[in-house]
Amino acid sequence: MISAVAEMYSIHPQTLRLYERFGLFKPSRSQGNTRLYTDADLEHLEVILTLARDMGVNLAGIEIILNMREKMLQMEEQMQQFIRFVQDELISQTAAQARRSRTAIVPFRR
Repeated sequence: MISAVAEMYSIHPQTLRLYERFGLFKPSRSQGNTRLYTDADLEHLEVILTLARDMGVNLAGIEIILNMREKMLQMEEQMQQFIRFVQDELISQTAAQARRSRTAIVPFRR
């Protein structure tokens, strides 16, 4: 509920509504249209509040930072996928090379 979250973070409920209107924050809603806040929503709100309160970043700046943060997380995930792909390829190539070297004919001289 918006009033409980506002009280928990010592902010006015209108502040939460403003963040939501500006697109910084999007809690899900119940069938009765009550805002439902998950732990992830609250963590996201804490980031917003840190940027606004502690760092003095305005709403436009917060939006840019949050978008950049999301893109960085996506890029990090893509990089992890690429690393896993390269590791799998390396393992596969190493195994193939080992099989070839075991079956290779090597001339024997006396």
